[in-house]
Amino acid sequence: MTAKNQAAGLFFAGLLPVIAFTLIEEYYGTMAGLIAGMVFGVGEIAYELYKYKKVQQITWIGNGLLLGLGAISLLSSEGLWFKLQPALMEGVFALILWGSVVVGKPLLSYLAEQQGHKFPDEVKKNMKGITIRTGFFFAIQAALAVWAALAWSTTAWALLKGVGLTVSFIVYLVLEGFFLRRTLLKQKV
Repeated sequence: MTAKNQAAGLFFAGLLPVIAFTLIEEYYGTMAGLIAGMVFGVGEIAYELYKYKKVQQITWIGNGLLLGLGAISLLSSEGLWFKLQPALMEGVFALILWGSVVVGKPLLSYLAEQQGHKFPDEVKKNMKGITIRTGFFFAIQAALAVWAALAWSTTAWALLKGVGLTVSFIVYLVLEGFFLRRTLLKQKV
């Protein structure tokens, strides 16, 4: 599986189940929406297994959590638990990012090295800060996702999960790029 497919998997993992849940829930109710979302979660796993002969770990975790929380939602007859899946994923990712800094191996540096990227020493020095800030980005997103699950409409929650996270992460990355460039220019002066 290529790095491009892995990146796409990270961003779009669980998006089809969210869309299915939202559309079906709007017209047929929460229980039908939950079942549709869970079926699409299983479908994502099956598709990846068929196409790549392997399922990414993020797909297993995201859809496993989705199926588990979907089952709890079915038992409790409310979609809240299903809607909390993005918040849990984002919160755990924030903790992983921070934990990687604590153990002295910033996750973003490690992932880049695994893909064969070589950074200049000036950039390597900044990866710890970038990893910490990215952790804060995902922690804020997790808190927003909890609020959306508890208080927003299903459509607004789905927009946050799909479009909102993607757009805000792109904006964050652009800002982080400007910040890194400015930092590197100051170090050369």
